[in-house]
Amino acid sequence: MTDGISSPEEFFGHKMGADRKLVRWERIVEYFCHLDKSPCVKVTDLGPSTEGNLFLLVIVSSPENLKKADEIREMSYSIAHPEGLSEEQVERIIREGKTVVTMSMSIHATEVGGTQMAPELCYEVATSPELEEVRQNTVLLVFPCFNPDGQIMVTDWYDKYLDTEYEGVRTPFLYHKYTGHDNNRDAIHLSQAESRMVSKVMYREWYPQAYIDHHHMGSYGARFYIPPFTNPIDPNVDPLIWTEQQLYGGMMATMLEAAGKTGVESAATYPGEFMPTFNYIPCWHNICGMLTESASAKLATPHYVHHHQLKPSRRGRPEYRTQMGFPHPWSGGWWRLRDIVEQQKISAIATLKVAARFRELILRNMYTKAMRSIEAGKSRPPYAFVVKPEQHDELTAYKFMKLLTEMGVTVSRSRREFKAEGVTYPRGTFVIFTAQSCRPYIISLLKRTFYHAGPFSFRPDGTPISPYDLCTYNISEFMGVALHEVEEPLAGDFEDLTSVRFPRGRVDDAPHGYLLDCIYNDSFAAVNRLLRRGIEVHRIREPVEAGDRTYGKGSFYIPAGAGIEEELRRLSRRLHLIFGAAPSTEFAHEPARMLRIGMYQRYWGGNMDEGWTRWLLERYRFRYRTMRDADIKRGRLIRKYDVIILPSDHKSLITGEGIEEYFQKRFRGLFTIPNLPEEYRSGIGKEGVEKLKEFVEDGGVLVTLGQASNFAIEELGLPVKNVLSDLKPADFLCPGSTLHVNVNKEHPLTWGVVEDLLIIFRNHPAFEVKPGASNEEMEVVLSYPDERIMESGWLIGEKHLSRKAALIEAKKGDGRIILFGFSPQFRAQSDAAFKLFFNGLIG
Repeated sequence: MTDGISSPEEFFGHKMGADRKLVRWERIVEYFCHLDKSPCVKVTDLGPSTEGNLFLLVIVSSPENLKKADEIREMSYSIAHPEGLSEEQVERIIREGKTVVTMSMSIHATEVGGTQMAPELCYEVATSPELEEVRQNTVLLVFPCFNPDGQIMVTDWYDKYLDTEYEGVRTPFLYHKYTGHDNNRDAIHLSQAESRMVSKVMYREWYPQAYIDHHHMGSYGARFYIPPFTNPIDPNVDPLIWTEQQLYGGMMATMLEAAGKTGVESAATYPGEFMPTFNYIPCWHNICGMLTESASAKLATPHYVHHHQLKPSRRGRPEYRTQMGFPHPWSGGWWRLRDIVEQQKISAIATLKVAARFRELILRNMYTKAMRSIEAGKSRPPYAFVVKPEQHDELTAYKFMKLLTEMGVTVSRSRREFKAEGVTYPRGTFVIFTAQSCRPYIISLLKRTFYHAGPFSFRPDGTPISPYDLCTYNISEFMGVALHEVEEPLAGDFEDLTSVRFPRGRVDDAPHGYLLDCIYNDSFAAVNRLLRRGIEVHRIREPVEAGDRTYGKGSFYIPAGAGIEEELRRLSRRLHLIFGAAPSTEFAHEPARMLRIGMYQRYWGGNMDEGWTRWLLERYRFRYRTMRDADIKRGRLIRKYDVIILPSDHKSLITGEGIEEYFQKRFRGLFTIPNLPEEYRSGIGKEGVEKLKEFVEDGGVLVTLGQASNFAIEELGLPVKNVLSDLKPADFLCPGSTLHVNVNKEHPLTWGVVEDLLIIFRNHPAFEVKPGASNEEMEVVLSYPDERIMESGWLIGEKHLSRKAALIEAKKGDGRIILFGFSPQFRAQSDAAFKLFFNGLIG
C-alpha cells in the first residue's frame, strides 16, 4: 500500500492476469474509485455504454498537472491546430506543455488482457518513484475498458464454464450488443455510444500526441506485436508519424527484451494503410496512433503451444525464425494471461517514458505535422471539396457533414456566391477545405481512391494479398453524397462552422393529405413511427406533381385526419422532414403496412452483419423478431412472418454442416473450431432448409444479404449461378471497393434510390440467371455495366462482373427470394443503398 492506496494485488487478492482469474467490470470500477483518492489520479464517468454500464476515463499525472488539466488540454489542442498562433505562443506550448498520451483497453472483449492490465498500469504510474519523470512531463488518458458490456459478457461466460471441458472457449455470441469485433470499425461513423465518447475526448477535447490501443491476436504466431506498422503505408500520412512509431516501438522492444520477454515482433502483420479503427485513424490526424497485439491464451486459462505450431506472419515475417523486427523468437510452452498483462504494461510504460523524455520534440513534431498539412492544403490539390447544393438525399448530406465535424474536421459555409473551376455555387454552399491539420484524414475520406497494388500487395507467386479491411473508405461514395473535388485554389467569403445545423422540417396545410418523399432514408423512420401508432400510410404508384416538386413512385401519402398534423409536426422537428400538401386524392396509391420481420441469428461467435442489421432496423424503427434454429425448424413460418432476413454469412454457418472444414479453410489453422456446449452449436440443418423453402412457397419473402445468397442459390434450388464462386484471387479480387450498378427504376425495391448508385462490394457473389423456361421469374433489379465498373478501390478481373446481376428478385411458388450480391446495410455505413433494403420491409 502506498499513501493509503492499495495495489491491485492487495485490492483483488491476486495479481492481475493470474491463472483462471478474470476480474469483472464492476470490481474494476470499484478499484478505480479507490485509486481516485490518489492526488495523481482523476476518474470520470463519461456516460452510459450501449447497455447502460459505466464508461470510465482515467487521467494520471502529477498533482500539479491535474490542477491545471484544462490549461494543458487547451495547449495540446492548440499545438495540433496552430493556425493563428504566434511564434511566441508556439514556443511557450513546447516549453510548458505536457505530452498527452491516450491508451484504450480491450475494445474486443475476448481480448481480456488490456482491461485486466489497466489497474496495475495506472497504479504504478501514479505511485512508482521511478516514474516521477513520466508524471511530471506527461498526462496519461486511459480508457480502461472500451467495451464494458462485452467485458461483463465474457467474464460471466468464462466463470460459468470454469472446471468444465468448455473452460476458456470464447463466447458463442457477439461480445457487443450490435457490432461484436466490428466495434473497431466504427471510428469514422461513430454509430455506437462508446465510439462517440472516445472520439469526443480524442478529437474535440484533448487531441493527444500519441494513442495506443491494446489488443490480442491468434495464439500460433509471435507472442507480441509492437509498432511500427509494416508495409504498405499510406503516403498521405506525415512521415513523422512513421518515425515516431519507430521511436516508441524501439523503446518498447528494448524494455521487453531487458525484461526477458521473447517472441516480440514489429513491422509485421499490420500495414500502415487507412482503416476505420481507433488505433489507425489517429495517424491521419497527425497523432501517432499505435497498437499492440498479444498472443491469446484461452481467456484466463493457460494455453500450451508446441514450437512446431508457431507460424509466420501474413505480412512482414515470412518464417518463424530470427530476423530484424523479430530478434528473439519464443520457443513454445505455456502461455498465460499474466504474460499478456506484463508485456502490455511494459509497452505502455515504455510509451510513457518516450513521451516524457522527448516531450519537447514530440510537441514540436505535432506543430510541424499540423503546419505541413495546412500548407499542403494551400499549395497543392485538392484544395477543397464542395458539397453540391443539389443532393439526392439532402438529410444524409447533413449527416455526412456532422460526422466530419465530430471527428475534428472543419466544415465551412459560403457567405456569398462563388465559383469553383467555372461552376457557380450559391450563398450557403458547404465546403470542406483541405488546408487543415487533419488534411490526410480529409483526403482519405473524400478523394476518389485507386488502391496502390504494388509489390507489397502480392505474394512471391503473384497471388494478391487483400488489405486488412477495405480498399477504400470514401464515405461520400458510401453515403451517396455528391462532392466537387476542387483542383484549383478557391476564393470566396466563407465562415467556419462550429456545428452543422440540419434544415428545418415543415408540415404544409394539406386538406387532401400529406406527401413524404421516399428519397430520404429518414422517411422510412417516420413512416414506421406512424404505422406503429396506427396511422394510415400509403405508397403512391405513379409520380405526383405537388407545388414545386415531383414525388416519385413509392413516395408516401398520409391521408388527412384528426390529430395527424400534430403527429407530423413532431416528426418534422425530430427528423427534419417536409410533409408536403397532396394536390388531391386522385392518384394511384395503395396502403402500406409494417411487415412481420424475422431475422436469423446464429452462434459460432455470432455474426457481425446480423448485429449491424439489428442496429439499423432499430435506428429506422422497423419491428423485427430474432429467430434461432428452433424457430425455423418449428415450421409454419408464414403464420408468424412476412419477411425473413438471412444476414451475410457462409452457408456452413447457416446450416451448421461442414463447420470444421469452414474453420480450416477460413483461418488456415490459426483458429480452430471452438469446443462449444451443445446448445451453442447452431445450424438450421436440412430440416430448417425445408422449412424456409416451405415459407417462400407459401408466399413469404426471404431476403438474403451478401454471402447468404449463396445459401439460397445452392439450398433452395434457384436457377441462378454465382459466377465468381470458382475463381481464384489472381483472376478476380475486389476486397472492399465502390462499384457502379445499373438501376432498374421500375422495380419497387429501387423506389427512391439514386440512379447513379454506388454499392460497397467486398468479395461478394455476382449473379447470372441460368437459361430456362421461366427466365421471367428472375427479375434483375441491379446489374453491373459493361466496363468502368469500379469507382474507388481495387478490382482485378472486371470482365467477370460485366453485365452480371448484383440484385435479383426470384419468384418461387407464391413467394419471393431477394438475392443481394452485396450488403446494402454494410456496417450501417452504406446509406446510399439503405432504401434497397428498406423497400423490401414495408408492404
